[in-house]
Amino acid sequence: MIDKAMFAGLLLSVAAAANAQATCTRASLQAAADSYVAAQRAGDLSKMTFADDALFLENMTQVDRASGLWNTALPIALSRSFLDTTRCRTFTEIIVTEGGHPYVIGTRLYVENGKVTRLDSLVTDEGDWLFNANAYLKYARAEDWSAPPPEARTPAQALINAANAYLDLFSDKFVEVPWGIPCARLEGGAYTNRDNDPNASCEVGIPPGVLYIVNRDYVVDEEMGVVNVFCRFGNSTTGMPDSHTFRMVNGKLTHIHTLSVNLNPDVPSPQADDDGAIIRTERAGS
Repeated sequence: MIDKAMFAGLLLSVAAAANAQATCTRASLQAAADSYVAAQRAGDLSKMTFADDALFLENMTQVDRASGLWNTALPIALSRSFLDTTRCRTFTEIIVTEGGHPYVIGTRLYVENGKVTRLDSLVTDEGDWLFNANAYLKYARAEDWSAPPPEARTPAQALINAANAYLDLFSDKFVEVPWGIPCARLEGGAYTNRDNDPNASCEVGIPPGVLYIVNRDYVVDEEMGVVNVFCRFGNSTTGMPDSHTFRMVNGKLTHIHTLSVNLNPDVPSPQADDDGAIIRTERAGS
């Protein structure tokens, strides 16, 4: 039998573990995300509050705090942030078209009790998959990413299930995905609905063959109807670092944004033009 002293000790241990868990609110997460945008705009991380043992990652590789792009002041044209109060994480999309070096950046913050414990950025620029920051800005700015009304919101687990179904489709073409109409996919800069077709679907353009998408990790903002997935294509350590962000209304996909980092600069990925069309190039000898 457990005596009273031991039982009391167990209760204290459980209480201590609960208190050690991260706590956050939408307000605290929004403040953290806003501080990141301000820091990236100024190239000054002192605008953020970090835990003493904070981790810094760029393109899924741990880096020194002083070496990341967040130390470079960038003229941000557009930013959007999403907040996950269950996991105490944020995801921010940043688009840079001026200043001589265009970027589209996806950054996650992990927040515990008001302090950032992890800053995790995917940085895409020229040579990355279908990159074009001008097109990305053009279409992202025109899209509706506002919060759906309460009756049109999708539960958190359904958001994750929809994201997984879409990503599973790359390896199993029989997976059922909750496609919405209209739906548009913005992939690096390439856009699937350049003509603003009211009947457009995101189902178009899924590549043939089998490609496994692994290491999936989530930020879920149920209030905004958004789930972001960080993942890798093909290999859990060397596969292409990737971000997929999905918006859902009434349980159906309406928008998808993707950022994919090419880890082999000697073999640039296909690019997009300023209108969001894929630039087709002839292979040597063809």
